[in-house]
Amino acid sequence: MININRFISDYVTFRQKSMFLTDIENHSEELRNEVEGKSLCVIGGAGSIGSSFIRAILPFRPSKLVVIDLNENGLAELTRDLRSTYGLYVPDEYRTYTLNFADPIFARIFREEKGFDIVANFSAHKHVRSEKDKYSVQALIENNDIKAKKFMDLLCEFPPKHFFCVSTDKAANPVNIMGASKRVMEDMVMAYSDRFPVTTARFANVAFSNGSLPDGWISRLMKRQPIASPTDVKRYFVSPEESGQICMLACILGNSGEVFFPKLGEDQMITFSSFCEKFLETAGYNGHMCSSDAEAKSFAHERKEEDKDYPVVYFESDTTGEKSYEEFYVPGEKINMDRFSALGVIEETRRRNMNEVDSFFKELESIFAKDNFTKAEIVEALKLFLPNFEHEEKGRNLDQKM
Repeated sequence: MININRFISDYVTFRQKSMFLTDIENHSEELRNEVEGKSLCVIGGAGSIGSSFIRAILPFRPSKLVVIDLNENGLAELTRDLRSTYGLYVPDEYRTYTLNFADPIFARIFREEKGFDIVANFSAHKHVRSEKDKYSVQALIENNDIKAKKFMDLLCEFPPKHFFCVSTDKAANPVNIMGASKRVMEDMVMAYSDRFPVTTARFANVAFSNGSLPDGWISRLMKRQPIASPTDVKRYFVSPEESGQICMLACILGNSGEVFFPKLGEDQMITFSSFCEKFLETAGYNGHMCSSDAEAKSFAHERKEEDKDYPVVYFESDTTGEKSYEEFYVPGEKINMDRFSALGVIEETRRRNMNEVDSFFKELESIFAKDNFTKAEIVEALKLFLPNFEHEEKGRNLDQKM
């Protein structure tokens, strides 16, 4: 059994402690003043990043925690985890609801509570595989943008003191629809930044986050199935703990309209294939290179449990929307690298006015209202709103891969 936290420290992030501990310590008094005794609502709180955010902020003792997530099992496990962690403060008023944040029931809860002091939204379609056809694209944009905008309108009724909505490094110079949708989300939430404080964060891949490729490797080993990995895709990585801390720091310490990102250099990007090799080695296996999925599945089927050779398929990425590298900011954005030890801050991005945002969202909804809309129409609309969006349709998607 691999110790995942130790593996991440030794072979993925190459950090034995969180890169954000210094910033948390330096700002602990401000964090406590802004969080202690305050009400907190976390949307998508059962996911990898949302739950890590909760664990990062609880030590500063909010008086109330309400968690919203569609994943009922995930909420159950979150509660068990929080209740079972030695020394972790959990407020007496702690409630979870299996809901979509666009559900009328949530609006009733929100209005009955008369809002929350701190609201963080982690609900998102986050995978590139979420754009294989027009219906998956519609669902992605509905969740990441259209429903998120209706949520922002609800927040205006009882404005929070801090609002955070998670973004992604894929929003910088996006090449996939998921990344473009998150850039649209950034522009949309920032249009509300004169009504209440709004911040977001672009950050690296979270090692072993739910549904990620490395998380899938654990399941493949447990089921004695082959492992697959691209050789030409490089990514920045943070640990699950660090992912929650980035969001907590951005949410509480950011000025309205700012985007946070981790200070990681290009030399800290690693390929998925090198990650995979270390994963297998640590698990006690030697990678047995196979030339195809069929060969790998056959090898796995014939392989005896005690054999140390394990089937692996390495490939060059050929799927729509896959970017070979990642970046956190683009030319024209005002960057401050001095305010925090491990965090950079985009203090100024292109700011849209509400009329511009409303007009674009109406266009999206008019496209979806047609019986025969196409994926190409959606891409074209996104390109008009995001001039730097470069989308290449390759005709293959991740649902066609192991």
